[in-house]
Amino acid sequence: MKIQENISLQPYNTFGIDKKARFFVIVSSISDLKEALAYAKRNELKTIFLGGGSNILLTEDLDALIIKIEIKGIELLKETEDHVLVEVGAGENWHEWVLYTIQNDWAGIENLSLIPGTVGASPMQNIGAYGVELKDVFHSLKALNRSTGEVETFDAEQCEFGYRESVFKHKLKDAYVICYVKFQLSKKPVFHTEYGIIRNVLAEKGVRDLSIKAISDAVIAIRQSKLPDPKKIGNAGSFFKNPTIDLEFFEKLKSEFPEIPAYPVPEGMKLAAGWLIEKAGWKGKRIGNIGVHDKQALVLVNHGNGDGKAIAELSKEIRDSVREKFGVELHPEVNFL
Repeated sequence: MKIQENISLQPYNTFGIDKKARFFVIVSSISDLKEALAYAKRNELKTIFLGGGSNILLTEDLDALIIKIEIKGIELLKETEDHVLVEVGAGENWHEWVLYTIQNDWAGIENLSLIPGTVGASPMQNIGAYGVELKDVFHSLKALNRSTGEVETFDAEQCEFGYRESVFKHKLKDAYVICYVKFQLSKKPVFHTEYGIIRNVLAEKGVRDLSIKAISDAVIAIRQSKLPDPKKIGNAGSFFKNPTIDLEFFEKLKSEFPEIPAYPVPEGMKLAAGWLIEKAGWKGKRIGNIGVHDKQALVLVNHGNGDGKAIAELSKEIRDSVREKFGVELHPEVNFL
């Protein structure tokens, strides 16, 4: 384990923002992690954890020890006629893990193909797409308690999963570091094609016999057509969560905007944040080196040499305009640092 000083974080965040870390270290094991935390404690340093850097916006240089989690490994723990139980290191790339499950005919996360980031971040966000969420296949996770130095296990109930939420984003924020995640996947797939766009792509591709690979390929095609590649243009994917409103308010909005897209959830109706942003006039808008993507208004982009504070300010202006036009509050999915 080697602790470096004054390191640019530009290669470590998908927005490509060039901010510096006072100290930086890569950890590949729980013992490395404990050693890094001990170093931070001895030197009275703030600590910030990085996975794939796909869900952060750097707004300033960080006077802290940045700990990049690269704990790897995929281990099959148990196999039955119907299911497999697999433990995966927090530092594994999420999409590569999805492809690994498809190669092994393990079903459950094919709809989550091409989501950026690492496995360790997936339960923090309860990532989801096209009718599937992480919680649907989650078994448990192992996390290091930063106060005691002990590794503890959390089941799904203890994680308190919600829409892009978990206990690790709220009352246990910064208290634990996720090291391993266990998934229960199926050997007898249940296909999730309820989203019309998936059915359309499958039809275009002439797919008659459904498979987890066919669904994964369709999801990849959809995401590549709508979302910019961070290697080509800096972004963090969806910048805002899709908001939920009550049914009474939805009926009021629908009377004013008959074409407003929404779908029912237990709490009311979920709206498409991208549609709201587009209708507020932001789609494709560019301000200097930053802007809103021209194909998907939900994505804010860095065209090159963009500043994180400018992107944060742009996001505030977007939130203000959506609130003014629709009376709906948008909340960022991205973490500001």
